[in-house]
Parts: sequence; C-alpha cells; structure tokens
Amino acid sequence: MNPSYATTDHVFSVPLDHAAPQGTRIQVFAREVVDPARAGEELPWLLFLQGGPGGKSPRPSAGSPGWLEHALKTHRVLLLDQRGTGRSTPVSARAASRFATAAQLATYLTFFRADSIVADAELIRRQLCGDEPWETLGQSYGGFITLTYLSYAPEGLRACYVAGGLPGLTATADDVYARAYPRVADRVLEYYDRYPDDAHLLRRMADMLATADVRLPGGDRLTPRRLRTLGLAFGMGDGFERVHWLLDEALDAHGEFTDTFLHQVTALTNFTDNPLFAVMQETLYGQGDQPTGWAAERAMIAFPEFTEAADPLMLTGEMIYPWMFQDIPGLRPFAEAADLLADWKDWPPLYDRHRLAASTIPLAAVVYHDDMYVDTGLSLRTARDVGSVRTWITNEWEHDGITASGGRVLSRLMDMAQGRA
Repeated sequence: MNPSYATTDHVFSVPLDHAAPQGTRIQVFAREVVDPARAGEELPWLLFLQGGPGGKSPRPSAGSPGWLEHALKTHRVLLLDQRGTGRSTPVSARAASRFATAAQLATYLTFFRADSIVADAELIRRQLCGDEPWETLGQSYGGFITLTYLSYAPEGLRACYVAGGLPGLTATADDVYARAYPRVADRVLEYYDRYPDDAHLLRRMADMLATADVRLPGGDRLTPRRLRTLGLAFGMGDGFERVHWLLDEALDAHGEFTDTFLHQVTALTNFTDNPLFAVMQETLYGQGDQPTGWAAERAMIAFPEFTEAADPLMLTGEMIYPWMFQDIPGLRPFAEAADLLADWKDWPPLYDRHRLAASTIPLAAVVYHDDMYVDTGLSLRTARDVGSVRTWITNEWEHDGITASGGRVLSRLMDMAQGRA
C-alpha cells in the first residue's frame, strides 16, 4: 500500500438484475481512498467511473494518476471496479466457458451495461453515505455512465465531472462508426507524417503476414487484420510513440519477426484482462429495438482506404469485428453470445432526454477537440441538450487528458462546476 493513501476495501452483494432483486447475485468491489491525515474527517465522496467498457478502476500506487492526488485534497474517493471487471465477479473467458449455452451467456451479459452499473452505484452509495448525494468523475465510458446516472438516479448526485465522455444521446452504433473511421484515418496519416518509414514498414509487414504463417506466443496466428488493431493506441497522448518503438524492434537482421515484437503484440491484442471491452463495445449504443448488428464491420465498407490491400495501410481504432471472436483465443468463448448480442432487439433506453434537459445538477465536461474515440460533434450536441452543463473544449491533450495532465483537468472541472472558472 502506498503510504500516501489510506485505503479500505469494500465488497457489496448486488442483484445481477436489479429488477429481480431476489434472483442471482454478484459481487461488486470498490476501494475507498483517503488522505491519511484526513481519514477521520467527514469528507465529501467522489465516485470514479472508469473508462472502457470493461476497464477496472486504477490501483493506488506511486504512479497513480495526478487527478487522484488532487481529489484527495478535498474528497474521499471510491475507486469502483464496475461489474464484471477487476474483483467484481469478473467476466473472463473462463467464466464465459462455464455457461451451458450461448443464449444464457448473452442474457447474462445484457446486465453489464451502464444502467446496471448505475443501479450498483446507488446501492453502494446508500450503504456508504445514507441519503447524502456524492460527486462523480467519469473518464471516457465513465462519462456515458454519468449521463445514465443523471437520467435515472439524479437524487444520488451533487455534481458530476466528465473527461472525454459525453455520448450522443440518440446516436446509434451506425452513427458512431460512420463518424469514427474518418477520425481514425486522420490519426493514422498524422502518424505516418511523423514516422514516414513506419508507413512502408507496416505495409511490408502486412504483406508478409498475408502469406507467412507467423504464430504468436499463445499459438494463434498473427494476421494483417490483427496487426492493424495496433491503431487502437493512437487516441492516447503517447500512442504514436508506443507503436513506433514497438515497430522499431519488430524485425531482426534476417527480416523475421522478433520474439519481443510478437510477445508485445500478444499483450496488446489478446483482451485477456478486459474481454468485456470487445464484447460490450457496440452494445453500449443499443437502445430500443434496433440491433447494433456489427456496425463497425458494416461501416468499413464505405471507406475503401481501410481495405487490407490499400497503401498506405490503415490501422483501425476502437472498432470490434466478428473475426476477433474466432482469431483471438481469449474471445472465442464469447463468439456465439456476441453474435446474439449484435442481433439483440430489446435494449432499454440509457438516457432520459427530458430529464437531462431539465437537470439542475452541475455537470462540468472537458471535450478533447481531436478525440479519436469519442466524437466531438456528438459530445457538443449533448452539451447543448443537457441542463446545467459547462463545457471546456481543448486540444491540449488527447483522450487521456485526465491522467496525462496531472491534476490540472480535474482541478478546472471542479472550478467550473462551482462557477469559479
């Protein structure tokens, strides 16, 4: 434990389906963090809603994000492992393989969206805070959850801070990915402008992988389409450099793929730690009776520059494709269930537009102008449609500004919510 923090672990028993509280129950884990010098004080609570989907909350350490240091000056922070992640009855490949049928697994997974996470948070708040509302900090997908929270349980909220995570309230998965591909293309071309030799190298590597049987350490084949998923990193502030230095050691003197490169590609693309990211990526846009239908794959057809034969080779971003559930061992147990979820036609609404428009709860949001993951246009439209929003638009950071800025982003968001900025 970092001596800079006093921590308390909490485990809560919650219903899988909050509409059926007597049914199956799961565990949700959260870690309370406070400045040791203020541990005995009555401090306001700040609930951290992690990005994802499928991401567990950060663990306090010497390398903890600067926003946490800033928050602990005034707040008691709750780091929530959202259901299915970290220590909260994790959804893993092993857990998925225990289901008797794909239909049972698919039904189970429908309870891992923002509405269920909000219901968990309210149950936890009542146990920890009684009737007192708390504040929330939503990073990326955590901002989506925030808007669901404001829609269905605003009584639990005193103020909300959102970093790179204002969703399109009515945007379908088709809308999202039609907008996403051009943004990803811009980032890839920007990368090639910075590292022009990498454009030639990646095209060469993809051509090699199209004919050679190159195996990753786990035994699965490295294909051109899996290589292209490395572009997921490009939305982060250090993404270009991470990929560039990965490629720097990709080939040995004989022109063969190095063990170092293959090992790192495995770690970056196998989804062992967060299969929910892949499984739930498109379902988080499902509302009503419109299936998401593998929207990212369908949207790609409209962008010929993303064909595998194109030169320069276009890497892909935050897109999940059906082939991943066949090619990647950690996702195979979810394959049939993922197909069922893509065809699902009974999604409850995630946002109440009328309640959001009338909201009086302070909401301060930073929108990253060049965000590769969350569409700026949709975010700004939402900011206009929600009451009590103060919006800060900046190109100083990429999608990870809340962590990359130290405490600067959170500090300004807090000032905005209080009318000080």
